[in-house]
Amino acid sequence: MLDELRVANLALIAEAHLEPGPGLIALTGETGAGKTLLLGALRLLRGDPARSDRIGPAGDEARIDGRFILDDAEVTVARRVAEGRSRAYLDGAMCPARLLGERLAPVVEIVAQHEHIGLTREATVRSIVDGGLDHEGAEAAATYRAAYGAHRELTADLAALGGDRRALERELDLARHQSAEIAGAGFGPGDDEVLATRLGRLRNAEEIAAGLAETHRLLADGDGSDETLGSAVEALRSAARHDPSLTGVLEALEAAAAAVGDVALDVRRAAEELDHDPGALQDLERQAALLGDLRRKYGADLDEVLAYGREAAARADSLERLLENAETLEAEIDRAAAAVAAAAERLSAARRRAAKGLEEAAAAHLRDLGFRNPVVRFSFRSRESSASGADAIDLLFASDAGLEPGPVGRVASGGELSRMVLAIRLAAGGAEAPVLAFDEIDAGIGGATALAMGQKLADLALGRQVFVVTHLPQVAAFADAHYVVERHDAVATVRMVAGDERIGELTRMLGGLPESDRGRGHAAELIAVAAEHRSSVG
Repeated sequence: MLDELRVANLALIAEAHLEPGPGLIALTGETGAGKTLLLGALRLLRGDPARSDRIGPAGDEARIDGRFILDDAEVTVARRVAEGRSRAYLDGAMCPARLLGERLAPVVEIVAQHEHIGLTREATVRSIVDGGLDHEGAEAAATYRAAYGAHRELTADLAALGGDRRALERELDLARHQSAEIAGAGFGPGDDEVLATRLGRLRNAEEIAAGLAETHRLLADGDGSDETLGSAVEALRSAARHDPSLTGVLEALEAAAAAVGDVALDVRRAAEELDHDPGALQDLERQAALLGDLRRKYGADLDEVLAYGREAAARADSLERLLENAETLEAEIDRAAAAVAAAAERLSAARRRAAKGLEEAAAAHLRDLGFRNPVVRFSFRSRESSASGADAIDLLFASDAGLEPGPVGRVASGGELSRMVLAIRLAAGGAEAPVLAFDEIDAGIGGATALAMGQKLADLALGRQVFVVTHLPQVAAFADAHYVVERHDAVATVRMVAGDERIGELTRMLGGLPESDRGRGHAAELIAVAAEHRSSVG
């Protein structure tokens, strides 16, 4: 429910603070005082478009704040409307206005003249009918949901196959070919680097051999020259015999000579092991071409190619398993579709039974609300099965049996539409939205019909919150909370009335004389009648 509402600088309302509580909340006041502005504040909180002409004279911004209690959790919403822009807030964080709509449109329903409301929406009408299902109908609905869910799961499995059987088999052949092609090449991780190295050696074997021979010649000792390392070692060794301080230098030179000898030996061995086999080069060239072809098809490098091969193998395994179940799956889908069709037919029959009862109950409520011979009819059309069944349901209405019923949103006037909503909600056992607001619901009625409307609004407000903007004291008398909107020149104020003040407001509504003793007596009598009704149904 709406736990608290604050409005500031919204058109005539300079500032208002409401803590309405549950039940029926009446909003009354003289014509033009600004009562409907409070419903306008509710519209803004549920994300409706903002109009800059609603900004009042007390500043350059209109401010609306609301706190809702939904499922025992607190939700705060706010709108700020300035010239050319609007800001929305949800739980203190700025958000798009449509997010408020997504959060609160199912919570707050406002019924006003020319407004597109729930009864014009197929989903709402179907939900109302489903709310009237008997025990057998509830079982039919549960059976349909189970059948539809099973069919959805099977069709999802079929979709996972990736198409029809022939397409699936083609995909399996391709996955097998790709996996086999990559595996058959025989490459493993790192083989691309080894191949590149070996190819480089074989492709340049002559240049490598010449370089190794020259290196070995330059490093080899034993030509007798004073410039060689061997001669240098002998010369330094002779000097060290006479100068012990040269021992360290001699050791370093001897180590260098030994290292050069080892290198020379390694160079000779490399030259001896160098492969000049043209056949080996051809084999490596073929491997390089094969790797290049695989990279062109499956990845930028060998690692990507091997990963693709693993994925193709896994896909092939999955497709093989799916193909094994394909024929069985298609038969199961056919059986599931037949079960959905049968369940839909049973559910449709149950809905038609429920609709018949709702039509009669709603018509009875409408007769109490001033219609002489109204017609309420639920029109059924078949449609493709969905999660909600195979029925498209429209609500038709005629204010008199002599008229042809038509879609309720098109043929009902503002006052008729509001009373239709009230009647259909009562017939169905309640309102879908926990917060319901009626504007101009009392158009064209009075007397006993007005009293009946007050009773029915009080009944509807049991267990939920119902706002009503009304000129009828018979309706306002049934309110659990009563707010009066009063206009003083260009400023409107909102105050809660109770006790003598409330009797005074009802007296004004009765005859315009708030101090009339006779009028106050009538007002007190209305409040007593309302209290008696609440106690009888509470």
